[in-house]
Amino acid sequence: MAINDFCYLTITEAAAGLRRKEFSPLDLTRACLERIEAVDGKLHSFITVTADVALKQAKQAEQEFLSDKDRGPLHGIPIALKDLYATKGIRTTCHSAVRQDWVPDYNATAVTRLADAGTILLGKLGMHEFAFGGPSVDAPFPAVRNPWNTDYIPGGSSSGSAAALAAGFCCGALGSDTGGSIRTPSSHCSVVGIKPTYGRISRQGVVPLSWSLDHAGPMARTVEDCAILLQAIAGHDAKDSASANVAVPDFRAGLKQGIKGLRIGVPRDNWFNEQKGTDPQTEAVFNDALKTLESLGAMFVEIDGRPFAIARKANQTILVAEAYAYHEKRFQQAAEKFGSSVRTRMLEGAFLSAADYITALRVRTALNEQIRANFSRVEVFATPTAPRPPEAFKDMDPNEQNLRPNFTNPFNLTGLPAISVPCGFTQGELPVGLQIVARPFEEATAFRIAYAYEQATEWHERRPLL
Repeated sequence: MAINDFCYLTITEAAAGLRRKEFSPLDLTRACLERIEAVDGKLHSFITVTADVALKQAKQAEQEFLSDKDRGPLHGIPIALKDLYATKGIRTTCHSAVRQDWVPDYNATAVTRLADAGTILLGKLGMHEFAFGGPSVDAPFPAVRNPWNTDYIPGGSSSGSAAALAAGFCCGALGSDTGGSIRTPSSHCSVVGIKPTYGRISRQGVVPLSWSLDHAGPMARTVEDCAILLQAIAGHDAKDSASANVAVPDFRAGLKQGIKGLRIGVPRDNWFNEQKGTDPQTEAVFNDALKTLESLGAMFVEIDGRPFAIARKANQTILVAEAYAYHEKRFQQAAEKFGSSVRTRMLEGAFLSAADYITALRVRTALNEQIRANFSRVEVFATPTAPRPPEAFKDMDPNEQNLRPNFTNPFNLTGLPAISVPCGFTQGELPVGLQIVARPFEEATAFRIAYAYEQATEWHERRPLL
């Protein structure tokens, strides 16, 4: 099997091949490391490649398979982590000079759970600095590039996670999402990413941006692979005060049930059709995706998009206020260590008043009720993941990006589970994503609809030319 064939195996395919003894965890890991070495110079998706750790873990997995010890579907599978997940003995930089040399003495809970599942850690991935601002053009590490066109941004803040998956460097990755940071890069790089329900995954050991909006979550090349990763890392953790003590279902159990009769709400009025800056090609690709879902038996209900549109301002106010609260001491002591876009956004938080923050929290409560009320009429919502395709680095203004239309923020504000799945490309061959949003703790429903769409199309099978 050629290196590229190894590197584009799904988790499901790799797990089956390992158990048929067609190849070993060491074969799979070496192939990923060789591809990273050969190609990542173009993309800068990795900050730290942990080759020695990965090879050691692969040898251990190989011995475990030989002794009939099977840890499950992630055993022997190479993964990578956004570089804000604490990793014991491995530097965790947050893509910032502020934490450039930080080596934690503990693992994040999600990292421990993946390790217990038998995964192999290839390394730590680039991101937007502290998951804040835009692409980190003045950080000590290069900005991540989009595998579909390296002149374009990959989206953020989990940019390295999405780029590494699209480029065939790993089988799965973890990201984090405070306003769209898993879903937007998934859309821009044509991979799958889910922001689970708030509290579904522990954030212990994940460097925070905004405590009440942060979500940890998995990213992969297929819906089923995302479900496998979520299965491994979901569940209550007493070390995270926001962790939900609710049962974790089998996320793959209903994937193939079909979607006939499911009601999908489309919040077009007062949101999509009033969003200045929404790309016409993106909307056309989204409408084609709705037709595919309709052909599979789904029914559509037009719902009022006004509460979704209003959510953006409240989400941003809470985000920057809580981000400044976390970074305040470091920022006051050494603001020059932060990148320019982060400094600008940090100052937004510094000048917010307590009244601004409390007002945003009150708006959040009201909008949460209004948005969730729609679930009496529908099972899920559907939107484009991003209102426009990736833009070129040369045209990018990180500060202006924060003022643009956004289809992901409302679901951080409400804590609802939301998945992005590839749904097509623009005429310029840039990816577009479809976002499916479900009721609280009903990730399985979002997976089921995303899986039905994925299996009816071929977008997830396309690969960038690298």
